[in-house]
Amino acid sequence: MSKTTYKIPIGPIHPSLEEPMTFNFEIAGERIQSVDLLPGDNHRGIEFMGRNRNIVQIIYLAERICGICSASHPFAFCRAVENAAGIEVPPRAEYIRVIIAELERIHSHILWAGVAALELGFSSLLYLSWKVREEVLDLLELLTGNRINYGIFMIGGVRRDITEEHIPRIRKTLEYYKDAYQTLEDVFLKDPSIALRTKGVGILTYEHALKLASVGPTARASGVKKDVRQDQPYSAYADLDIKAITPDVFSGEVNGDVYDRIIVRVLEVFQSVQIIEQCINNLPEGDIVSEPKLAKLLGTLKKAKGEGVGRHEAPRGEVIHYVKLNESENPEVWKARAPTYNNLMPWMPMLENQEVADIPIVIASIDPCIGCMDRVTLVDSQTNKKEVLTREELIKLSVAKTRRILK
Repeated sequence: MSKTTYKIPIGPIHPSLEEPMTFNFEIAGERIQSVDLLPGDNHRGIEFMGRNRNIVQIIYLAERICGICSASHPFAFCRAVENAAGIEVPPRAEYIRVIIAELERIHSHILWAGVAALELGFSSLLYLSWKVREEVLDLLELLTGNRINYGIFMIGGVRRDITEEHIPRIRKTLEYYKDAYQTLEDVFLKDPSIALRTKGVGILTYEHALKLASVGPTARASGVKKDVRQDQPYSAYADLDIKAITPDVFSGEVNGDVYDRIIVRVLEVFQSVQIIEQCINNLPEGDIVSEPKLAKLLGTLKKAKGEGVGRHEAPRGEVIHYVKLNESENPEVWKARAPTYNNLMPWMPMLENQEVADIPIVIASIDPCIGCMDRVTLVDSQTNKKEVLTREELIKLSVAKTRRILK
């Protein structure tokens, strides 16, 4: 006798989803038999807009691909342009970039921890986590002028220096997080209720993590020691001793479940503290940007011709930006790949055979950012046939829509 199954759609708007995304679940009783993912509700056309701006203007557009990764995308974009144009970044600027990026990792992981706790029904942990996160946001505001969207990255360096007056405050924040780390470990890694809700839930095996090309904490929690800062060191990371964190460092084993993904992020908070401390102790003297005159920089970029790729280990995983410069004020091509794009397919083995009640925490466990990664796919409502647009077709449709809006 065949088992009766039912279809449950979740999304695109749902209390457990931070951004639009549709999941079609097939369930038998309380168990998930299969899941189909339907992205495509949140395409913003940022790459198209970027090709109609000059290179420096794109930095601030890249910064807004993701509010939580507002250092990661400009970091990768600037590296791509610097590679294409042959621009050298001063050592001091490289260290400042790393400091900002690691401060962002701290605030991103703690924000995720609060959201994950809320998905489990622990509202008090959400409030605790976000209270702890305030300290790093205050420091980012002091160093850059903003809590989010820092506006500090520039082609060839950074726009603001870290002065001697900043150092005591940075050290104070690092000491704060050394103390806070023990609290985070106690409430997230040693609480029996958290363990009961997350151990053995949403398992992504080592083999699936590799085959499905997962990145960041999602991959590392399955035992894949993949981290761009370790594998292909760049910027000031090349001067630092960085090793990819896997859950066996804490628990002695790797299960690839939601609990292991919590372990990786909590341990990475402390790792970021150590990285920033190394940068502060070894911060070199010198310039913070290769060319301080903006007009001269734009003139150089306008004459540049070549291709460049910029990679950065964002809090969610590897982000990649690609640019092609062709002796023009605007880039001929700009492409960005956010880590969530890689971590979508791993959702499928994570969700299969799980209980319906575990859907929110399994989805949240990859720390998804749908607005970062969404692409356009057309679906014929009559035949359900999908059609992927070519570059030329997408540009044509985008221009037509822009003209309609302007009317």
